[in-house]
Amino acid sequence: MAKAKSAFVCTECGAEYHKWQGQCSSCREWNTLSEVRLAAPRPGAAATGASSGRSGYSGALTREVVDLGQVDLSEVPRMGSTFGEFDRVLGGGLVPGSAVLLGGHPGAGKSTLLLQTACKLAQNQAVIYVTGEESLSQVAMRAHRLQLPTQGLKMLAETSVETILAVAEREKPEVLVIDSIQTMHLEDIASAPGGVAQVRESAAALTRFAKQSNTVLLLVGHVTKDGSLAGPKVLEHMIDASLLLEGGSDSRFRTLRGQKNRFGAVNELGVFAMLEQGLKEVKNPSAIFLSRNEEQAPGSLVMVVWEGTRPILVEVQALVDESALGNPRRVAVGLDHNRLAMLLAVLNRHGGLFTGDQDVFLNVVGGVKVLETSADLAVLLAVVSSLQNRALPRELVVFGEVGLSGEIRPVPSGQERIAEAAKHGFTRAIVPRANAPKTSPKGMTVTPVDKLSDALDAL
Repeated sequence: MAKAKSAFVCTECGAEYHKWQGQCSSCREWNTLSEVRLAAPRPGAAATGASSGRSGYSGALTREVVDLGQVDLSEVPRMGSTFGEFDRVLGGGLVPGSAVLLGGHPGAGKSTLLLQTACKLAQNQAVIYVTGEESLSQVAMRAHRLQLPTQGLKMLAETSVETILAVAEREKPEVLVIDSIQTMHLEDIASAPGGVAQVRESAAALTRFAKQSNTVLLLVGHVTKDGSLAGPKVLEHMIDASLLLEGGSDSRFRTLRGQKNRFGAVNELGVFAMLEQGLKEVKNPSAIFLSRNEEQAPGSLVMVVWEGTRPILVEVQALVDESALGNPRRVAVGLDHNRLAMLLAVLNRHGGLFTGDQDVFLNVVGGVKVLETSADLAVLLAVVSSLQNRALPRELVVFGEVGLSGEIRPVPSGQERIAEAAKHGFTRAIVPRANAPKTSPKGMTVTPVDKLSDALDAL
């Protein structure tokens, strides 16, 4: 009997080593190597691998050298997912032969979103939904509760990748849904499902089939407690698009954000609402993020952020209170904590307002995570409003990046941001001078500023 071999694989980057060591030499992370048992090579496997190339695609990819100028540039036809917000994040729809990984916390709605998509696509395309975590009756009960059309959708309760690929070869689906990749396993890999080797090899086999057969592959992935996708880091390198569905248990809204996309932008944001009939797309996200009280309170201000290809109006709230501790607290929800500390230092130096003895709390309403710097000016003005205990005008909207020398820098797509604010009824705007339009929208007064002191004077 052949002796079983083992290797040590890094759970962060997927690097392999012959023996255990404390630090991974590739990603420099500590204590991330785990032992996996390798299956003995089957007879003829070496010859097959050598003939099909390193990637293992036998005939799917050309082995001839092609001049880049001769490559066909015709647009790859996309398949609509029946959700406009889903298509937006994907870059326009599902691409045949692509592998899409959808991750999220338990209860976020991953299986619900894909089940709704699969049921609607099955009315016109061949779709197979493979469930490895639930029974067929459980999936059928959910589809019935969501009032989805169940005719035409082919179901398979299986965790063996070999069996799934055999069924897919016979049925030839246009869309293949795997729920989830952590439950899949290969017979040749001597480790438990969900392990580093099983997840990596199962995803590689399914992705190879999708490329060869031009099938859309949709994978469900679990996340760890810190919000990152579970499994080896190499999993995210295999697939074409990595999407993350976010949303707290206390909120009925879900945000779908692209983390990797070979067929579109990675900063697109899709917004859904979790209702009794499942996930429903939100066409106008600014409307739900601007549900404000009738009485304006100090520290509340509306800013315009740019998500992918559209502007979104969100409300930022600041609370500044005298600290009873020697080290005042700086808490930012939905914003970068380190950037908040930097902005407060700029406010002290160039705005003349000291907050070193104050607790500063910031929150972006609606659970939105603001990743761009256009929120700098709005954050500072909200802090000033709370510090002075004076409410800002309800019809005011602000955006702009703040530099370390107190200058207000322009941001991309400034004209579109102002137009979006005017569409929602805002009549005043404080923006960087380089973003000020030559002709302001009807009914709106635009105040261009060059420095932080100019913005404070404008208030």
